[in-house]
Amino acid sequence: MKVTEQIKQPIMQEMELFEKKFRESMSSKVALLNRITHYIVNRKGKQMRPMFVFLTAKMVSGGTVNERTYRGAAVIELIHTATLVHDDVVDDSNRRRGFFSINALWKNKIAVLVGDYLLSKGLLLSIDNGDFDLLRIISVAVREMSEGELLQIEKARRLDITEEVYYEIIRQKTATLIAACCSLGAASVHPDSHDVERMRKFGELIGMAFQIKDDLFDYTDDAIGKPTGIDIKEQKMTLPLIYALNNCTKEEKRWVINSVKNHNKDKKRVKEVIGFVKQKGGLAYAEQKMVQFQQDALQLISGYPDSDFKAALTLMVNYVIERKI
Repeated sequence: MKVTEQIKQPIMQEMELFEKKFRESMSSKVALLNRITHYIVNRKGKQMRPMFVFLTAKMVSGGTVNERTYRGAAVIELIHTATLVHDDVVDDSNRRRGFFSINALWKNKIAVLVGDYLLSKGLLLSIDNGDFDLLRIISVAVREMSEGELLQIEKARRLDITEEVYYEIIRQKTATLIAACCSLGAASVHPDSHDVERMRKFGELIGMAFQIKDDLFDYTDDAIGKPTGIDIKEQKMTLPLIYALNNCTKEEKRWVINSVKNHNKDKKRVKEVIGFVKQKGGLAYAEQKMVQFQQDALQLISGYPDSDFKAALTLMVNYVIERKI
């Protein structure tokens, strides 16, 4: 059995019912919209976000979920999908998870409008049911994701990112959404409890480990997810590179920055930068940080009683840093 299937096992029924409710939450009277949303629903990925919502809800409540949990999972998927549709337009990307993106099939104008539609559907689903606490959690996540992307763009121009700024960027860009899923799961069953903040922190730590793992893929040849050196070609400052730049001579630093800025299309030069980062211990350092975030996350759930849900979450945390794609 695949790891993701194992993780899903204790919430199989909830996930099936969630898919049905999620489809319903997208419906519209406009045929074109329904065609597009049908396409979106049918090319779903691993569904990590709703899985986090249901597993945390069931772990903190001792095994129960309610209508709020389903709505929370649907809202987070609606709003997240809206941001992905908009991202593909911004990046001028034709593919998403191996399928054509919405903008590739229906053009940018339609894709932006579909993103807006999904966003408003998410907001209304919460408002119509009075789930203002859940809506707040999600809205904070969307605000932070936008800020994180913009902070990265601002800093990428100068290539002078410190480790602290890097953590702030990945906290906002990647970790905040997983944090929202986990705190939302807890808030749906135990509103106003300490669980909400503890689960938010738990999700944030997983998100940090997840992003560092992604950064490491850029330096390994066996990654299936993306070609080696893609971050360097896109002038993205990642943790292994930041560490190497902080632990080298002025001349080496000049050479690396010049390589990333002006020679990022030169395959041989990109290979040399990758070799330099490895030699300076950038990968080992990033791996050590990733494991630290993973351990801190596991520590946060250690106090909950043992259950299938806790075991699945532990598996999820380990999967994040052991995955191959």
